[in-house]
Amino acid sequence: GKEFGFTDFVNPTLCGDKKISEVIKKIAGGGVDYSFECVGITSVLSEAFISTRTGTGKTVALGINPAAPTELHSFDLFRGKHVCGSLFGGLKPKLDIPVLVDRYLKKELNLDSFITHELKFEDINKAFDLLEKGKSLQCILWMDKK
Repeated sequence: GKEFGFTDFVNPTLCGDKKISEVIKKIAGGGVDYSFECVGITSVLSEAFISTRTGTGKTVALGINPAAPTELHSFDLFRGKHVCGSLFGGLKPKLDIPVLVDRYLKKELNLDSFITHELKFEDINKAFDLLEKGKSLQCILWMDKK
């Protein structure tokens, strides 16, 4: 993760009896500036929000479960924390995709490191298994490989 700009990583299964937000706030000296919730689990969104810094913290919800209401501490909103959604990262396709492609071709944007597996299309079930087990970040399925 460090090659993508991560400074720390917390495995929630190793936090013992502590909430992940407590661990993150301790590591970050009171909270992080930005948190991202990417799986659509409302309890994770709440923990991401709690882990942000009072006054300036921003939580971005990327994984949304439209059927599940979310609880947030309204006093934290009053104290300056923010929460928002982000559809496609705020990308404006007509303007941004040509710029991103150009940056990728100039090797200024590292996307190849996200690819963890390349499989034949007929192995699509293996790709889903890898994803479900947390062993794949990005899997390319090739239609023409035998």
